[in-house]
Amino acid sequence: MEAVVNDFVSNLWLYLSMPVISGAVGYVTNVIAIRMMFQPLEFVGKPPFLGWQGIIPRRAAKMAAISVETITTHLITQEEIFSRLDADKVANALEPALNGMIEEIVDQVMLEYEPKLWESLPEMVKRQIYKRVKRDAPKLINDIMNQLKINISQMYDLEDMVVTNLSRDKALLNKIFQEVGAAEFRFIGRSGLYFGFLFGLVQMGVWLFFQQGWLLPAFGLLVGYATNAIALQMIFNPKELMRIGPFNIQGLFMKRQNEVASDYGRLVSSYVLTPANIIEGILKGPYADKVFDMIGRHVQRAVDEQTNLAKPFVTFAVGTQNYRNMKASAVKRLIQRLPATLKHIEDYADEALDLEHTLSTRLQSLKPTEFEGMLRPAFEQDEWILIAVGAALGLCVGVFQLTFMFG
Repeated sequence: MEAVVNDFVSNLWLYLSMPVISGAVGYVTNVIAIRMMFQPLEFVGKPPFLGWQGIIPRRAAKMAAISVETITTHLITQEEIFSRLDADKVANALEPALNGMIEEIVDQVMLEYEPKLWESLPEMVKRQIYKRVKRDAPKLINDIMNQLKINISQMYDLEDMVVTNLSRDKALLNKIFQEVGAAEFRFIGRSGLYFGFLFGLVQMGVWLFFQQGWLLPAFGLLVGYATNAIALQMIFNPKELMRIGPFNIQGLFMKRQNEVASDYGRLVSSYVLTPANIIEGILKGPYADKVFDMIGRHVQRAVDEQTNLAKPFVTFAVGTQNYRNMKASAVKRLIQRLPATLKHIEDYADEALDLEHTLSTRLQSLKPTEFEGMLRPAFEQDEWILIAVGAALGLCVGVFQLTFMFG
């Protein structure tokens, strides 16, 4: 025993360095593991194996699909989203933009197909045409909205919209996971330091009595592996609140459910389920052709109704085929202007949908097993790689200790 004490005193700083180095190894390996989850956004190196891309960006489509499953299964459906939009209020919000657009379209079409006829019409007649079209425009919008609601499952795909936006914007996908799990990621880094220090104390005690060469690399490997694995377990387990003596024990992420719900509701409503993205999903999604066909039918019917009284005169003056071309041109021009026009309802839609409050409150009420799915997939994808990297780095440090410090 005296020899052990003398060895400890003689090599005091070397022994004291063990828990310090072990804590540093635990911290650095955990921080590197976190960075490897998110960075880089695109593959760096020589694909497919020589290089790296952040786990979440690399699995963007799958991560996005998991996120949308949580949204549509537990939080809100596309039917509910559209049921919150009042057709009359949408029409009222669009009316100023439509009024200006109607005059432009009528002028452009008539000047393209029958400039002489249009220029010869008295201004009063033109005003009457504008007035009549403007008067019935809100009804047209109302009809289109109601048809969209009735056939929403055939006209819109919420899952496709969310997956498309998140897969396309990997930085946004990172942002959602990073902000939702910010406290957990900080804990992973700090826990590496704490657990690494504790393992280092054990390492120091073992080395005092058993100075076998393999011990230092083995402990380095253990620290790199265990600090990651233990931190991940503490984040998600136990899922349900457990009381052990005077202590309440629960996974860190589960314990923060209300706070996470608030952050998630804000992020998703601000960057993913925005009125602009929803509108883009209607106009550019997989069912866009059906949407435009439906809008086109309504607009053509409206054009026929507007020109019903004057149709014999119009077709006589411009010819039946020319009249059909004019009508088709009017429909085409209106549809081309839709994306810009629909921006006028974003403020109303944002207020009517109230998605931030809806997502937050419903997320707060999820069961722990359901709530775990918000963040757990970020770790489950290639989790073994992160732990293996930590173990490998720890092993390298152990070899360094053996070679240069205790060799």
